[in-house]
Amino acid sequence: MTTENMEKRLLNILRCPVTHKGLSLAKRETLGRVNAAIEAGDISNRAGSVISEPLAEALVTDDNKMLYPVTNGIPVLLESESISLAELD
Repeated sequence: MTTENMEKRLLNILRCPVTHKGLSLAKRETLGRVNAAIEAGDISNRAGSVISEPLAEALVTDDNKMLYPVTNGIPVLLESESISLAELD
């Protein structure tokens, strides 16, 4: 099984721990908006901690409301680490 096929299978299984919505890889545009907000110091996670490091990868819920960072290829599916995309509006 190729890595790409394994990733697709995992994404079909993974769910948001809060809303139970499906997850997909965040698009480049979304990551760009999030990283611009991080650079400006304007975004925090659900635990209230200001995020200071840009994200190379992330997963976003099917309804585009929550984003979860991917660190070293591992999705961090903790509610406290999630980012509400409503903060970008």
